[in-house]
Amino acid sequence: MGSSRWKRLCLLVLLGLTFSVVFYGHYYTTTNSPTSPRSASRLLQQETLGLVQEEIPRDVSNHGLIKESIIKRGIPAKDSIERETLNHPKEKDLLTPSLSQSSLCPRSLKSKIKMDPTFGKQFDFEIPVLMGEQHFTPETWDRLKERNVPYGWRGLSYAAIASTVQLLNDSANNRLFSKTRLPNGCIRCAVVGNGGILNGSRQGKEIDAHDFVFRLNGAVTKGFERDVGTKTSFYGFTVNTMKNSLTAYAEYGFTQVPQGKNICYIFIPSDIRDYIMLRSAMLGIPVPEGYDKGDDPQQYFGSEASAGKFKLLHPEFMYYLTQRFLRSEIMNSQFGHLYMPSTGALMLLTALHTCDQVSAYGFITENYRIFSDHYYELEKKPLVFYANHDMLLEAELWKSLHRIGIMKLYQR
Repeated sequence: MGSSRWKRLCLLVLLGLTFSVVFYGHYYTTTNSPTSPRSASRLLQQETLGLVQEEIPRDVSNHGLIKESIIKRGIPAKDSIERETLNHPKEKDLLTPSLSQSSLCPRSLKSKIKMDPTFGKQFDFEIPVLMGEQHFTPETWDRLKERNVPYGWRGLSYAAIASTVQLLNDSANNRLFSKTRLPNGCIRCAVVGNGGILNGSRQGKEIDAHDFVFRLNGAVTKGFERDVGTKTSFYGFTVNTMKNSLTAYAEYGFTQVPQGKNICYIFIPSDIRDYIMLRSAMLGIPVPEGYDKGDDPQQYFGSEASAGKFKLLHPEFMYYLTQRFLRSEIMNSQFGHLYMPSTGALMLLTALHTCDQVSAYGFITENYRIFSDHYYELEKKPLVFYANHDMLLEAELWKSLHRIGIMKLYQR
């Protein structure tokens, strides 16, 4: 009797051990097999992290804090931005960039943007940078007449807008660069602001070594060649900032807008004045009406300025830049109707949407207080913060883009 009970007990123990071994073996095989869902998920995460770590430069360990600060100040997520332009079926095929980054450039900023979780969602290279005749459709008019300038045409006459935009009918008006590819496959651009940080910088040779150089407003070069260079490819402005600069900075040597055979002019449409002046410049006639009536555009742009030298930033592009990158708290204040990004910001963001590699000089940095407002001032003057710009928000954006490696910001 005792022997029989002992045999049954041994058999039960043996069966228990057998089931345990089988169950454990099945579990181990399922969870650790390279083809199992759990293992595949873990491997995918490891490979993704490895790619990200290889692509991001070493000096960006804290860039998330900067981007978080920018986001808190009002930049919405991509999905919340109005996209009427891209979604409109009749216009979709017309909305091509002025000339997108070269696919031949091995280190284009576009590839770095795609790898960044924040800016990869904010940049949209399908937005048209420049306004051309092909963009001026009834649908565009109906949409933009509901927005105030510089983001639309509310309050402006159809005749004034149509008579200007319809002149932008040449391919040269609709792209920044010629179709000729550069030897190294990359379009290298320098955007030169007028900040005091450039005084004594000795950056002139480096600036001129770029394929294209953007300048703006009071762009004094004579006497400051070693600091800011001499080359100018694009001059960006509103009619108001151009004329104010000619008055305010004449004593420092800015007595004439940059002129030359290879210089193009980028109009920022902040007012009806810009459309009227642009039309007169392209036709080669005096301004017929408005605030600038009687002005001869040749006195600003020279007698060699053919119609193909003039470009106009697309109001839709300016709206996108403001909503996506520089949506300031000022917009919700009593000065909200005056707010727009600075001329320097618009030129720099234009370059970032068209060039392969971008370097910025003379822009606001963290230590701006130790420099004069402008590099050509003989006596130090503090940087002036106007109610229609948010320079500190712009400074945060430049610093963040620099740290991630999307652009190079000159600092001292």
